[in-house]
Amino acid sequence: MPEQPFSLKDLEQEMTMTSSPSATRIEYVGLVGGGVMGRGLAQTLSAQGLNVLIVEKNEEKAQRCTEGLSENMDREIQRWGMTEGEKRALLSRIKVSTDISEVANTDFVMEVVDEQFDLKQEILLRLDKLCDPHTIIASNTSTLSLTKIAKPVQSPNRIIGLHFANPVPKTPLCEIVRAFQTSDETFEQTREFIKSIGKTPVEVYEYPGFITTRVIIPMVNEAMYILMEGVASADDIDTAMRLAYNMPMGPLELADSMGLEELLAWMESMFQELGDSKYRPCPLLRRLVREQKYGKKSGEGFFRYDESGNRISENESKESVS
Repeated sequence: MPEQPFSLKDLEQEMTMTSSPSATRIEYVGLVGGGVMGRGLAQTLSAQGLNVLIVEKNEEKAQRCTEGLSENMDREIQRWGMTEGEKRALLSRIKVSTDISEVANTDFVMEVVDEQFDLKQEILLRLDKLCDPHTIIASNTSTLSLTKIAKPVQSPNRIIGLHFANPVPKTPLCEIVRAFQTSDETFEQTREFIKSIGKTPVEVYEYPGFITTRVIIPMVNEAMYILMEGVASADDIDTAMRLAYNMPMGPLELADSMGLEELLAWMESMFQELGDSKYRPCPLLRRLVREQKYGKKSGEGFFRYDESGNRISENESKESVS
């Protein structure tokens, strides 16, 4: 049969099919904050072929962020999890800047700063003014009310929460948190984006601690009390929980991985919001944070760690802390 002529209607349909995805396609992601979580997100996004902009407060922090990215990837190379060529490719797609106005050029932007209400609200307000009206703005809060943070924002319908678990490159979960005014369109676009970067999205309606933080805090806190009360050593507590419940790491090493100062901030926020004693921080945690023993990032917490974040020795755990 002779080939049918190509009609104007066919042309319009083809143009719609090819142009619609590009209208919402995310290729350039902005991250405000280059700490542990920001660097982990940058590496994850870059590994999916996306360009990433990290905005830091000043040149010193920007330099620290750049060095941290390189060191993280060097550790992967040592474990045979990455090659030098892959490292160069990942870093080539990551830009670190101190100019927050550059986020205006990104397709999706996310704040990844410390768990401080005023700081997060200030950043969301600035992003709302800088970004295109169709750009989704995400917050990485773990315990704070996203609705309250976004209250003064002019376009709260495009504000959404993304709670990644650390380490981001290796943990396949992302909690997508809907604030009171988050639109369905914002949620759907964000969910598709999370899937596209290889993570499993879980929908969560706003409530202090969401799912993962709310569940894990009481367990970790109770393990600290068991240690403080001298019931068992740190090593034995973690060994018991790992073997009994098939956990990849025990609760105290998990706390060290989270960052003890971050964990303390989460607990204080949860206790303030819910008033439940199970979220009241253990005094032992407060003591370690005062001593600037933050866990893996500082080389010491409930256990001691080398520069690669590996425990130095089972026998050198903080068994005597009380």
